[in-house]
Amino acid sequence: MTKHAINPGELFDSLQYGFSQIVVSQGSRIVSISGQVAWDEHGQIVGPGDLRRQTFRALENLETAMRAAGGTLGDIASLRIYIVQAAIDDTRPVRDGLLAFFPDNPPATTWIGVPGLARPEFLIEIEAFAVLD
Repeated sequence: MTKHAINPGELFDSLQYGFSQIVVSQGSRIVSISGQVAWDEHGQIVGPGDLRRQTFRALENLETAMRAAGGTLGDIASLRIYIVQAAIDDTRPVRDGLLAFFPDNPPATTWIGVPGLARPEFLIEIEAFAVLD
C-alpha cells in the first residue's frame, strides 16, 4: 500500500495534534474497522472516567484489529474519533495518543463531540479506514 500525507502550509498545522490534513492511499484491499473503545479482551472497561487510559486502550485495540486484518497502524488512511462532551474540554490525552501511535505519516482524522456512546462508561470511540496491498 502506498500512503502519502499532505499538509499544505495554507491549512493549520495538524501534525502537532497527531493527524494529517490529507492522506492519499493506493492499494487493493479496503479495511473498515468498527469503533474501538476501552474494552479489554474480557469485555471490561479500562480506565473508567479516565480519557487518557481509554484513548490508549482504544488505540491498542485498533492496532490489534489492524494486525488481524493483515496490516499495521501505518496502513490507516483515516480515523473518526468520537469523544463524549463531558470529556472534550481537555483533548490532550487524545492528541498524546495519536502522537504515540502515529509518530510518522499520521492518518487524516476527524474529531466529533457526541452527547454519549453505546455505554455510559465510554469516553471515546475510534473507527478506522485503511488500504492494504
